Amino acid sequence: QVQLVESGGGLVQAGESLRLSCAASGSDFRLAIVGWYRQAPGKQRELIATITSGGATEYLGSVKGRFTISRDNAKNRMYLQMNNLKPEDTAVYYCNRGVSPGPLQSGVYWDWGQGTQVTVSS
Repeated sequence: QVQLVESGGGLVQAGESLRLSCAASGSDFRLAIVGWYRQAPGKQRELIATITSGGATEYLGSVKGRFTISRDNAKNRMYLQMNNLKPEDTAVYYCNRGVSPGPLQSGVYWDWGQGTQVTVSS
């Protein structure tokens, strides 16, 4: 089982940037397709970006061109660089396994971490 700890969130103004980190334990992380999810108040959790073990990436349309996902398999870490943040990006952000950006799908996930809150003011 992989344990996940997200960090790096905060309160920023629209147009600013944040970099989120995901620290994972366990060897399964290195071989998995992983991604960043977010859940805004009253909304469904959604997968916004994925990255394969080899570094291929995919993004949800609403974040493409603004967010960049990356990973360091040697350190068991994943990152999300978020630029030009918008108020609609306000959400709790999580990392976990993923397949393709979109609404959360049924499947086998590692235990969810506590997430990290991102709040973007206008």
